[in-house]
Amino acid sequence: MDFNGFDQHGGTAAGGTRSVKIMIAGGFGTGKTTMVRSVSDIKPLTTEETLTQASAEDDHLIGVADKAETTVSLDFGKIALSDTLMLYLFGTPGQERFWFLWNGLFKGALGAVVLVDTRRLASSFRAIEEMERQNVPFVIALNIFPDSQQFPAEEVRDALDIPPRTPVVSFDARSRTSSRDVLVTLIRHLKDRSAAALEPR
Repeated sequence: MDFNGFDQHGGTAAGGTRSVKIMIAGGFGTGKTTMVRSVSDIKPLTTEETLTQASAEDDHLIGVADKAETTVSLDFGKIALSDTLMLYLFGTPGQERFWFLWNGLFKGALGAVVLVDTRRLASSFRAIEEMERQNVPFVIALNIFPDSQQFPAEEVRDALDIPPRTPVVSFDARSRTSSRDVLVTLIRHLKDRSAAALEPR
């Protein structure tokens, strides 16, 4: 896959490999930790803690009642998309009580993947609003759970009020190949945006 000429603001490591910070965001229980685990080339750093009854009112388990753990700080992994492009993945905590961490996590990020559970669309509204507030380009990734109802991408786009230029794709966060394809979609989206910005007006 050719990423030559990719305009990015990350660093350059030994051998000319470009490094890019990418956020994996979304609502509580949308599969962010699962995605980082499945796609990372290294054993990822996770900060999951066991959910307890004491946090039940804060964590709103409606639709994810079988969820036993939750991210309390961040997830971190990395993947080489090519010989010259390394992505550093930072997964955000999804619960409202940890949103104060997002400002720091987003510093230096070139783009983001926003995970959406189509059974609970409203759970990702906050993440989408944050992308727009911080002016971070993103793609929408519909994580298909076993009991998810299939919706056309354009129907979900309308429901989430996503602009036409923002890609909306379906994937399985448990699959390395599927998760990698989402990251490739994001990088292509960033390249297209960069090229469009250079076009004469």
